[in-house]
Amino acid sequence: MLHTGWLVTVLLTCSGLAAGQGMISGNARPLARVKASGRPWPVSFVDVAAEAGLTAKMTSGNETKKKFVIEANGSGVAFLDFDNDGRLDVFLVNGSRLEGFPAGQAPTNKLYRNIGKGRFTDVTKAAHMDHSGWGNGVCAGDVNNDGFLDLYVTYYGRNVMHLNNGDGTFTDDTERSGTGGLGDEWSTGCTFIDYDRDGHLDLLVTSYLQFDPRSTPLPGKFPFCYWKGSPVYCGPRGLPYGRLTLYHNRGDGTFEDVSVASGIRAVKNFYAFTAITADLDSDGWPDLYIASDSTPSIFLQNRHNGTFRDIATECGLAYNDNGSEQAGMGLAVADFDNDGRIDITKTNFIGDYPNLYRNLGRGFFSDISVKAGLAVNPDYVVWGTGFVDLDNDGWQDILQVTGHVYPEVAQISASESYKRPRLVYRNLGNGRFEDVSSLSGPGILQEHSSRGAAFGDFDNDGHMDVLVMNMHEPPSLLRNDSHSPHHWVKIQLQGVRSNRAAIGATVSIQSSGMRQTQAVLSQSSFLSVNDLRLHFGLGAAGAVDHITVAWPSGVTEEFPGVPAGELYLLVEGSGQAKPLPLPK
Repeated sequence: MLHTGWLVTVLLTCSGLAAGQGMISGNARPLARVKASGRPWPVSFVDVAAEAGLTAKMTSGNETKKKFVIEANGSGVAFLDFDNDGRLDVFLVNGSRLEGFPAGQAPTNKLYRNIGKGRFTDVTKAAHMDHSGWGNGVCAGDVNNDGFLDLYVTYYGRNVMHLNNGDGTFTDDTERSGTGGLGDEWSTGCTFIDYDRDGHLDLLVTSYLQFDPRSTPLPGKFPFCYWKGSPVYCGPRGLPYGRLTLYHNRGDGTFEDVSVASGIRAVKNFYAFTAITADLDSDGWPDLYIASDSTPSIFLQNRHNGTFRDIATECGLAYNDNGSEQAGMGLAVADFDNDGRIDITKTNFIGDYPNLYRNLGRGFFSDISVKAGLAVNPDYVVWGTGFVDLDNDGWQDILQVTGHVYPEVAQISASESYKRPRLVYRNLGNGRFEDVSSLSGPGILQEHSSRGAAFGDFDNDGHMDVLVMNMHEPPSLLRNDSHSPHHWVKIQLQGVRSNRAAIGATVSIQSSGMRQTQAVLSQSSFLSVNDLRLHFGLGAAGAVDHITVAWPSGVTEEFPGVPAGELYLLVEGSGQAKPLPLPK
């Protein structure tokens, strides 16, 4: 990851004013923390991955020193109910190493089935999901509208479309679907999106950069291959840019590459990571937002005619509030201030603040991270993130996972370390957040070098949990042992005219005068998948008064209120909310 000061560093180095120093961060300083609110914080996380059976070690290049940038970025994770039994299962994207592995010993992706009572069982081989390669990201959606979630996994190399057969197994449908890519790209982000509202999920894939170990310079080769005077891997800046690919779903299980015709291939000169789709300008059509590393981020506005245009600069989403490009990694979207509009938070590299883009309406955004109190921890490399109501008070909190990119960084800078704790920010409900990381339990304070994170309620107890990818370690499963007295409700959507999984839908609820809004996402956080069931905290309210769904088909539908403490299925066109069981 390089940051906004790279150009200055290169100029200084080339002029001899800063010999030996190639890369610097943005050098943002932590701003003063406001006085603590003093409100009780009932949330405590504990890592239960080992006892739950999530023991697979994640691989991403060399453990002690990274020769190339591909070894540093790690991978995503997913919470999904692949067998429709009402319990969240776990999918982990695994990587590889430059020297490869002996035959039969390469690590594979992992699929764990939730068997209840806090336990998981490894069904990777039985489900035909034991694919090896240099995996990066994952996105979920129901490609063939059969009622079972499918997965698409991005790789350095050929990407893979995994079709869910509905019997506990998946089929590699990459060749037939035509979605494997060129086979030599480094793909990172992906998201399913029904951009033309025909009821069939299309697919966007981002690539980070063009990588070839035979031609990529070694550590210390150029000025952009240094960190604070010490040689480190090169990139991303100085390496060839990535690109975007859009596949249109023909409705028969095959896809057509429409990257040029849709206009997205005209967007150039970026290093792309996470991709999200949501109706960000409230015009009834799904848009795309992409976090870019060391280059301006991308906002592809849907033009309603099969094409997109990048308006990130015009709408305030390309840069931070100072007009600087950033090293963006992770994304989360939700309505943090409960004004009915979807907002965005983005994570960045060390020496910078995260973004909090407040939606001003009509497709315009303003970065208010400093005003909101999020500029207190710039000394972290931040990756996966989520807008999630951790204490069920009706306001979306923020959780972030962190970890440096250089395993040897402690020998380079005494103030930095490879493994860092997680960060938790409590939403105070007045447009501001406070850092409650130190109050949030041992699962937050434990130090790892983490990347992907997924958010969902794996034990169905009404408290949102977190699944985290840790570099060269097993994942973390952070169980939320909250003792909050607040109520909650969960909503699961089923499209009819829309795609079956309702990817791209926006749901608003009203309860006791409070309005909350969330979107159904195919990918978010860092290259990861959250539970597609939407979770709303209700505070003291014992019921939801009214529900509005803006379906991906373009239709807006009203649903009646429901009691708290349940999961409800909303089927497009039914006007009814059906309670579903929440097995423990």
